[in-house]
Parts: sequence; structure tokens; C-alpha cells
Amino acid sequence: MMKLNRFANYAWFVVAYNLFVILWGAYVRASGSGAGCGSHWPLCNGEVLPRSPQTATLIELTHRITSGLSLLLVIGLVVWAFRVFAKKHPVRRGAMLSLFFIITEALIGAGLVLFELVADNASIARAMFMSVHLINTFTLMAFLALTAWWASGGQFVRLKEQGFIIWLLGLALFGMLALAVSGAVAALGDTLFPSNSLAQGLSDDFSPTAHLLIRLRLLHPVLALTVGCITLLVAGLVNFLRPGGWVRFWMLTVTALVVVQLGAGLLNVALLAPIWLQLVHLLLADFLWLAMVLLTASALAHTAKELSVEELSLRPELTT
Repeated sequence: MMKLNRFANYAWFVVAYNLFVILWGAYVRASGSGAGCGSHWPLCNGEVLPRSPQTATLIELTHRITSGLSLLLVIGLVVWAFRVFAKKHPVRRGAMLSLFFIITEALIGAGLVLFELVADNASIARAMFMSVHLINTFTLMAFLALTAWWASGGQFVRLKEQGFIIWLLGLALFGMLALAVSGAVAALGDTLFPSNSLAQGLSDDFSPTAHLLIRLRLLHPVLALTVGCITLLVAGLVNFLRPGGWVRFWMLTVTALVVVQLGAGLLNVALLAPIWLQLVHLLLADFLWLAMVLLTASALAHTAKELSVEELSLRPELTT
């Protein structure tokens, strides 16, 4: 059991570390440092270690190094999972899916650099690429969290014969993804077209001649209020239909985070989206996403009697 505890602790560390990488990536975008290494990848300005680097180069290079370390950590997660857990065990599946999505994460990040969709690029192609990037990031974090959750003793998910509750949870999760995409686009608009005052920002949002990225900013608060209300309703219904245990804990966590996140969003608008608050807003969005994923996992959980021997078992050498 000591090996299982160590694996679970490592899995949660990988989740926390990737949250840090996500925040640093957002800082790269918000600080305009995305072109710090030019259009070179994986080299930085054509060099492994650039000489006399500028601040933007150091920021971007740090992001690449921390992202590379994240890939190595996930590879370690997969290797360890295969050494500890038996064939068909959900922890193995979660680790493998985490590896798949961190590889696609790296490829999408490379695409942003190679196609020069960074720094002052204000194209719709950049917004679309960033949206795909964000969806991939959220999917990656979901599987990393599920891997850690299952390794910590969380029950495994069953999708069949769940009734309409699975549609409720799917609606909330899809809504959160849509909201996150709109938030990424709004943050990009704030970075590329900063406002000098709240009045100017609101005027630009409604101006038919403003850049599309500016006019799309208005979509985010509308979606935030709509998705927030849907999420609260779904969390409450799920707790009513599947009461007790971890469902109640994650329902309360989701509820608290929705309220705090809405408040942070209002403050972000009022203060004209300073970088530090953008990072806090993103971190809260990540926490809310993970809490909703784990609420879903808890609500759709198997019972021990419904699991196969392979899904319950560890490697034989660990059971002796």
C-alpha cells in the first residue's frame, strides 16, 4: 500500500505542476512574450540556449523548459502506473490518455510558434488555434485529475445505464468548455487591445467598427452568467439524485467556486484585466473545471461489486 500512496501523491503533484505550467503559459501570452524565441521550435531563436537573451526570450524559454519537464513527468506517471496497476485498471487508462493529450498539447503549442500566431498577431486564426489549445489543456487536466483521483481510492466511472443524469453533467461540462474558450478569446482581446478606462472598453465592445476580438469580449460575461447558473442547477440536481459521499463535497466545492469566479470576473472587468488578476481568474477556472470533473466522476461511479477483477486488482507482486 505504501507504493500506492506514493503513486497517488506523485499523480497529484503532476496535476499541481501542470496548473503552474498553464499559468506560466498565460503569463507568456499576457506579457506579449510569445515571440520571445522567434518562430523557432524547439530551438529558441535558432539556439539551444540563446546568448544575451531579452526578458521576453527568458519568459518564453522558461515556459518551454517547464512544459518539457511536464511531458517527462507524465511519461513517468505512465511508466509507474503500468508497474503498479494491473491490465485494464482505470489508472492505466487515465495515465495513457494524459500522455496522449500532453503530446497534442506540445504539438499545438509548437504550431502557435511556427505559424507565428503569437505576440501582436490579432488574426482570427490565432483565436481559433488558442481555442483548440485551451480545450486540449482542459481535457489533459481532466485525465490527470482522474488518474490521481482513482489512484487515491476514488471509485471508477461507468457511463452506461446512468439515465438523464449523464446528460445533465455533460451539459455542464460542455458549457464550461464553451465558457473557457470565450474567456481565452476575451483575454486575447484585452492583451492586444487594452482599454484606458472601463467606459472606453464598454464603448469598444459595442462598436460595429471595432476589431472582432474586441466585440467578442462581450460574449464572455453573458456566457459566464448563463453557464454559472446552469452549473449551480446541475450540481444541486446531481446532489439530490446521488446524495452522500464525495458527491456532496464536490457539489459544495463547485458551488463555492462558481460564486467566487463570478466575483473575480466582475473585478477583472472593473480593473481592466491586469495580468495578475487574469492569472487568478484562470486558476479559479481550472479549479472549477477539475471540481466539476470530479463531481462527475463521483456521481457516475461504479460500486465495487460492479467492477471486474482486472479493474480492482494491482500487479500480483504488490498483493503478496
